[in-house]
Amino acid sequence: MGKLGVKHTVFACYFGSITQAIINNFAPLLFVTFNTEYGISLTLIGAMITVNFGVQLLVDLFASKFVDKIGYRPCMVAAHLFAGGGLLLLAFLPEVLPVPAAGLFVASSVYAVGGGLIEVLVSPVVEACPSENKKSAMSLLHSFYCWGQVAVVAISTLFFVAFGIENWALLACIWAAIPLLNAVYFLFVPIFKTVEEGQGMSVTGLLKTPIFWFFVLLMLCAGSCEQAISQWASAFTESGLHVSKTLGDLLGPCLFAVCMGTARVLFAKFGSKIHIKPALMVAAAGCAAGYALCAFAPQSASWLGLLGCGVVGISVGIMWPGTFSFASGTLPKGGTAMFALLALAGDAGCMAGPSSVGALADLFGGSLQTGIAFGLVFPAAMFIAAALYRGKRLSSEKNIAEAEKND
Repeated sequence: MGKLGVKHTVFACYFGSITQAIINNFAPLLFVTFNTEYGISLTLIGAMITVNFGVQLLVDLFASKFVDKIGYRPCMVAAHLFAGGGLLLLAFLPEVLPVPAAGLFVASSVYAVGGGLIEVLVSPVVEACPSENKKSAMSLLHSFYCWGQVAVVAISTLFFVAFGIENWALLACIWAAIPLLNAVYFLFVPIFKTVEEGQGMSVTGLLKTPIFWFFVLLMLCAGSCEQAISQWASAFTESGLHVSKTLGDLLGPCLFAVCMGTARVLFAKFGSKIHIKPALMVAAAGCAAGYALCAFAPQSASWLGLLGCGVVGISVGIMWPGTFSFASGTLPKGGTAMFALLALAGDAGCMAGPSSVGALADLFGGSLQTGIAFGLVFPAAMFIAAALYRGKRLSSEKNIAEAEKND
């Protein structure tokens, strides 16, 4: 155990969520810049998103095997070093390599390793910390991703106004300091485990458990719903709604993140009184409404599209942490393997959602509104899945043994 108290463990995890926000949301603020400065198409930029979340997906997959063997602390420290190192590479590689796009892809791959590990680790670490209300603790943890996103958008926007967007590489180096310092922090905080060694369900056992696949579907939808708007909000408001970059960043991704964070804080406060299934259905319906506003708002009423970003933010706020808490309560012996595989499913959604939006936008002459219209399928799928849910808590040793048979 480290030298600091449990609160420091939680604080370090909060900064881990902020690190995730940095690596997922800083580059999207520069998509239009990459497009104009380096001549990179929207499809290729969409592929950059795919690489980011695709690498995170692979890390999620392998993490279910090696995290318990290596230990949470060294994995968490390494995760933050990868995240910080990738941001530093983002600042230099596009100018150093003969093909700027290659530099962007390499950098995003490196920080994606860190993001994938952080995603797998922070939730079970917070879940294992002594707490009276696990669902609220989980939602509050994930709210810091939102506040991190707000900080990234707001501070980056102010930086671009003050020093010019051409100096974005310097800002990338500044953002890299947060994960690098948090890596040091994790050397000293206490680390707990969700289940005792050897008592958690195995990957095979989880894959043989039918109810687990329900949570996989929810995470796929949650990741797609969130990131299809989050990753394209800056470019959407700037080019699709024809507002300035500064105003677009503040009223697009920043508004989205504030609304999502507020929803998660409220869920943390009142979550113990809310049944998660109907909450997810309401969230999915609200998300669909927000997507419709973004997709079909006329240019003469661009504020409707901005309102849509906020509605989506409020709606998706509980999807990711709510599904994690739902799964943890239903499969309390899931352990690291469950969190890793659910994170993998979420990242698959994070990869599929924005990539499909970018590809369809290019297909229809660069119309991001058309691409976002396709995103309506994601909240619709979550609503239907939650509505059809008929499950129960899988906690008895007998049920665990049945799930693990033939493993």
